[in-house]
Amino acid sequence: MNILVVGAGGREHALCWAIAASPLTDTLYCAPGNAGIAQVATCLEIAAGDIEGIVAACDTQDIDFVVIGPEGPLVAGLADALIAAGIKVFGPTAAAAILEGSKGFMKDLCAKYGIPTAAYGRFTDAAKAKAFSAKTGAPIVVKADGLAAGKGVVIAPTVEAANTAVDDILGGQFGSAGAELVIEEFLEGEEASLFALCDGEQVLPLAGAQDHKRVGDGDTGPNTGGMGAYSPAPILDAAMAERVMAEIIRPTVAAMAAEGRRFQGVLYAGLMIGADGPKLIEYNVRFGDPETQVLMARLRSDLVPALLACADGQLAHVDLRWKDEAALCVVMAANGYPGAYEIGSVIRGLATADALDGVTVFHAGTATQDAETVATGGRVLGVTALGQGVADAQRRAYTAVDVIDWPGGFCRRDIGWRAVER
Repeated sequence: MNILVVGAGGREHALCWAIAASPLTDTLYCAPGNAGIAQVATCLEIAAGDIEGIVAACDTQDIDFVVIGPEGPLVAGLADALIAAGIKVFGPTAAAAILEGSKGFMKDLCAKYGIPTAAYGRFTDAAKAKAFSAKTGAPIVVKADGLAAGKGVVIAPTVEAANTAVDDILGGQFGSAGAELVIEEFLEGEEASLFALCDGEQVLPLAGAQDHKRVGDGDTGPNTGGMGAYSPAPILDAAMAERVMAEIIRPTVAAMAAEGRRFQGVLYAGLMIGADGPKLIEYNVRFGDPETQVLMARLRSDLVPALLACADGQLAHVDLRWKDEAALCVVMAANGYPGAYEIGSVIRGLATADALDGVTVFHAGTATQDAETVATGGRVLGVTALGQGVADAQRRAYTAVDVIDWPGGFCRRDIGWRAVER
């Protein structure tokens, strides 16, 4: 079949890499893709948010199945438009994608259906938000309600810092995404992520992973879209993963169905695992980035039948197998990220790094100019390695990082530290 992947990041490169290996794939396209994706798929110069352009391309290229990567097009209704055009799609409708599109909606759903999460309040008025922060005390978490590319969350160590975050968010720091905000109690514990495929009723858990959101070593500095990840996450052992499925993910899928928002696609639960067990921090309605890179590196089964089963309501007939090895991804970002960063710097040594044993270099913000690979985004590469454990995967990944010649970029040097410490 002809398959189109929508998106241009490291997540989409990892998905294309896995989909291209399937015997079910005849021709693989990606819109718009990047320099790495172009090695495994035909890239179409169509923006991920160009809904009309993507629907038209499906007709032109005789596309049988579309896999949507980023959250923006999902929240904007790309899946709805494709379904209306008679095209099979992996990804939730806009009515279901609101789970990520509005943090307030997600929190209200949890409250209504008894899904464990942090205590919270929703606000459009700065004075009321600040009063809530003063009553709750610090540390406290302030979040823009809408999509903010992973950067709309402030963990405020003091009430004064929370008040500044309230003013910034309601003052337009994140545009319309910050027209409303959510303030939550700060949860103690260890963060992890669990992914599950959903067909509207059935749920199939994928492997767990642990992301590193802060830009600096030792989990310091501002939040980013993700500076690295590894899988499996020791904190998410089989017993804990089943608790998450039983207490959080399955009840959410049932709740969404009861609300008339049937969820089909992948549900990505960001979790805090503390003394009282798992609590939901947030939901994403798409594969994570950089978690997808480590999940695809570990996946032994063919991905395409599982994605099709989500679209067809046939997930009960699917099983997935995983490699025993651990996988670890180090994100290389442009200097200055997550603030202002330069684009256009040349990256060399990618083929040498990619040829190392167990290593795959996934591209995110890259393009080809004059036969050179250049940086075009903030997060640019996802250097991913398999190993006999997290420490071995970490060693291999950083060996590959050190082969890459890119003065215009940087990375954290401690990805996987929690697992290695154990």
